[in-house]
Amino acid sequence: MDQFFILLGLLVCLAGLAKCVRFCKCVLLSFRKVLPRSFLQSMGQWAVVTGAGDGIGKAYSLELAKCGLNVVLISRTLEKLQVLAREIERSTRSRVRVIQADFTKDDIYESIQEELKGLEVGILVNNVGMLPNLLPSRFLSVPDEIQSLIQCNVTSVVKMTQLILKPMESRRRGLILNISSGVALCPWPLYTLYSASKAFVCTFSKALQAEYRAKGIIIQVLTPYAVSTPMTKYLNTNMVTKRADEFVRESLNYVTMGDETCGCLAHEVLASFLSLIPAWAFYSRAFQRFLLTCYTDYLRQNVSTRE
Repeated sequence: MDQFFILLGLLVCLAGLAKCVRFCKCVLLSFRKVLPRSFLQSMGQWAVVTGAGDGIGKAYSLELAKCGLNVVLISRTLEKLQVLAREIERSTRSRVRVIQADFTKDDIYESIQEELKGLEVGILVNNVGMLPNLLPSRFLSVPDEIQSLIQCNVTSVVKMTQLILKPMESRRRGLILNISSGVALCPWPLYTLYSASKAFVCTFSKALQAEYRAKGIIIQVLTPYAVSTPMTKYLNTNMVTKRADEFVRESLNYVTMGDETCGCLAHEVLASFLSLIPAWAFYSRAFQRFLLTCYTDYLRQNVSTRE
């Protein structure tokens, strides 16, 4: 019995040490750009970004173009894609292709595959997503967009990965970044459907990485918390709420860190803090009241309606 407890203590110490090492690595990566441009370029000539018209998708498109990759922009609003394409072509030497597609529909993937034919796609950023309501709401109170949300948040990740992964497997290299959310790390009451859809992205990504790591392919899921984008109604930025461009620049340093990351140091710290809250407290009526009152007031005071 003594040996059992000694072994258990050693395992706990090792787990704590691993967390400390991970945190120190996050600190280092947040202050230093250690991933060379050549690493991203070695994945392939083209990067494909879904939901590229705004927010995080737009920021990834710009940053990957600055790193020397050609970019395929996919989103619903053609005008935004055209404006972004001109910006990228004007500020970099990268080539840009634009594909208009509505990811709430299920009949778009054959045409996307046709548009991508012949391109050496080395990076896929599955970013497109829907948030039914920024303010916390009970399930029956959110807009009735269940099928659209599932198509956008779940089906798009599976179908786009299916299109891009096979050529990556044959070349034995590639990078897939799946943008999930911090609310996927555990079931979040009052964000039920969004949390569940993003949890699928986490599970799918980590299982897929286990399958294809030996093929030389990196599949990483990112679980950020607040990022100021149109989807979050341009929340005021602070130490935790990041601008899309600064989040993306930092997240690219974490590419080789593992199959799951929050993408920036501030969100890693927040995730560690939230993980200390016991489940009984997290799912209590008191916590839900806090979300419906204090947190709702905070959001209302910090959002912007700018386009």
